[in-house]
Amino acid sequence: MKLFRLAFVGFGNVNRTLADLLQRKNAELLRGYGIQWCITGVGSRRIGWRANGEGFAATNLLRDSVSDSHSDIGGRTCPTYADWLVAAQPDVIFEATSLNVETGQPAIDHIRQALEYGAHAVTANKGPVVHAYRELRDLASRRGKHFLFESTVMDGVPIFSLFRHSLPALEVRGFKGILNSTTNVILTGMEHGLTFDESLRQAQQLGVAETDASFDIDGWDAAVKVAALVNVIMDVRLSPKEVQREGIRKLTKDSVQEAQEAGTPYKLVCRAQRHESGVRASVLPEQIPLSDPMALVSGTSSILQFETDIFPGLTVTEENPGLYATAYGMLADFIEIATG
Repeated sequence: MKLFRLAFVGFGNVNRTLADLLQRKNAELLRGYGIQWCITGVGSRRIGWRANGEGFAATNLLRDSVSDSHSDIGGRTCPTYADWLVAAQPDVIFEATSLNVETGQPAIDHIRQALEYGAHAVTANKGPVVHAYRELRDLASRRGKHFLFESTVMDGVPIFSLFRHSLPALEVRGFKGILNSTTNVILTGMEHGLTFDESLRQAQQLGVAETDASFDIDGWDAAVKVAALVNVIMDVRLSPKEVQREGIRKLTKDSVQEAQEAGTPYKLVCRAQRHESGVRASVLPEQIPLSDPMALVSGTSSILQFETDIFPGLTVTEENPGLYATAYGMLADFIEIATG
């Protein structure tokens, strides 16, 4: 059995849920994999860079008051991230800060410094994957560490590890799918007679959409996910700005209902296809025939259909995931690190 010292960069919904999931799965981790763990570092804008070499009590970290105060969780505050790494001495860091679609920072620096320090890095942040995948992958390899990111696309569904472990020497020629839950929920609401604004408000009330949902509505979230898949699975450099992009803002209740009644519902479809000159990728609203599995994906569900040199069609679906699905992707990455 080995004790792993864990540190969290960012302590919002994702990493808090991961901390709770680690507690819930503690017996399975110990019994099934011989994994013991303790949390020695927690960093966020609100609580600062807190380190505790003896380990924080997870129950203290998960109290609601931690969001506003750090006075009762123990440990000490470090002046910088570099000092925090030295004090926490993590074997694994879990990076879950907010996405910066333009640069991927500061998440890239967090992961780079952690790898250079000697820790494995797991992230739910798409920024490092689309802006610095090769650099961080190669740095991790040189340091004998892992850089893993299963939760960045389709939550905890094993998309990246599927190709990394289960489908060796397979060439991915293209893919298509539905990868943004907010737009899918909005379109589903419009199919049921709501206007765009009414459906958006409903999605916001359900907690699916942000107060400012432009990033989703205008297709940026989907474009970032497409770029991540192309960079990793197709091994071609592609930035989100290179993805042809149009969101769902121009669609009306009438046009969406007409498409639904005609048996060709609107979906915000992600596509990438390999060509001699590289990969062409897009995120566009399309009418999908009912014969295509994408037409049946509603609500917060997702789907990806891959075209490969061996399998003409390989489909992965996910139905109505929640935060625990995202946290599970990070937990699965941790188990791969611990057992690899």
